[in-house]
Amino acid sequence: MSKDNIYDTPQLSIAGFRFDRAVASVFPDMIKRSVPGYETIIAMTGTLAERYVQSGSRCYDLGCSLGASTIAMRHHIPHDNCQIIAVDNSEAMLAQCREVLAQDDGRVPVELLFDDVQNVEVTNASMAVLNFTLQFIPVAQRSELLQHIADGLRPGGVLVLSEKVAFEDPQHQQLMIELHHNFKRANGYSDLEISQKRSALEDVLVPETLAVHRQRLRDAGFSSVDVWFQCFNFASLIAIK
Repeated sequence: MSKDNIYDTPQLSIAGFRFDRAVASVFPDMIKRSVPGYETIIAMTGTLAERYVQSGSRCYDLGCSLGASTIAMRHHIPHDNCQIIAVDNSEAMLAQCREVLAQDDGRVPVELLFDDVQNVEVTNASMAVLNFTLQFIPVAQRSELLQHIADGLRPGGVLVLSEKVAFEDPQHQQLMIELHHNFKRANGYSDLEISQKRSALEDVLVPETLAVHRQRLRDAGFSSVDVWFQCFNFASLIAIK
């Protein structure tokens, strides 16, 4: 696993964050050291697949990156007649995802799609995953995407939505930011790296409150919505149709 050192030297001009070849090459290290609870969320995605995936249905990994959620589902789906559709709009990410999947011994077939998740038709689905994907979609377009997913899910189907979240209380918001930065420092990131990456993500990753996420999911038609995991300003919700 290559070490993430993308922001370890001073940069005169910091471009907006992109999932390019440089990020793809260090992504496992980057996300492990940046997102508290990421490994738990991925592992439990597999557990949820075992519980909710229905026979003869499709599962969607929307914003699949290197395929961690896809593999978690693939190894826990209890039926032989299902399919996983894994989608990403980064060619660099999909190229490495393809290599990862080629070495995986899961039996469930996986179709990789190079496309924007907003363009993908969701049909006959019993599970969809948006793990740290919605936060990169323009805010005005998020409701439409969730509605599209809800419409394509079978009754009883589930959406796993994991996001970096914001807090209404300014004091609590600042505390969570500081705790997250301390988490990154404990994982070897310098203050320079933390600062420069934060600048790169500004206006690219736009977090919202859990209340906003809950209401949007209910408005899309999900009957049951709540948080199942949270650590600092990172949370994962389960929405059941």
